[in-house]
Amino acid sequence: MMFNETILQEIGKILHSRNETISVAESVTSGCLQLAFSQITEASTIYKGGITAYSIKQKIEILKVDATEAEVENCVSQSITEQMAENVAGLFNTTWAIATTGYATQVPESQDKQFAHCSIFHKGDLPVSKKIELLPNTNPKDAQQFYAEAILYELHALLLPDLK
Repeated sequence: MMFNETILQEIGKILHSRNETISVAESVTSGCLQLAFSQITEASTIYKGGITAYSIKQKIEILKVDATEAEVENCVSQSITEQMAENVAGLFNTTWAIATTGYATQVPESQDKQFAHCSIFHKGDLPVSKKIELLPNTNPKDAQQFYAEAILYELHALLLPDLK
């Protein structure tokens, strides 16, 4: 899986310059974002780790999402990603965190749509919390790559004013 090298290195440069760190909680992207962050030069100084929690049980137990909402929403909602982002930042003690959940394939629970929710958490704030929608019948691997890239672009846009 390939990611935009320029954007990854710019994200790394900015986080390094600000002495900030990032962590990830993934579901629908299934480790794609963790792979991307590991490719940044000197990644271990900014990327503190991630969790791929695919099941509702793991999101409740490890990421401490609201159990009632998780069951009702099949763990796929904007609120769930917001909770995942905030809680993974706490688990890894990072200034930034990203969370994703959604559907890479069309299933009845998604009303046969492919979409992801993503949230970017920064120091107690959620500057990005949105839904990413895909065209029907997108290949699951392509869906995961698209979601991951879209999220990296969102993070890059947040950091861009600091790029020198």
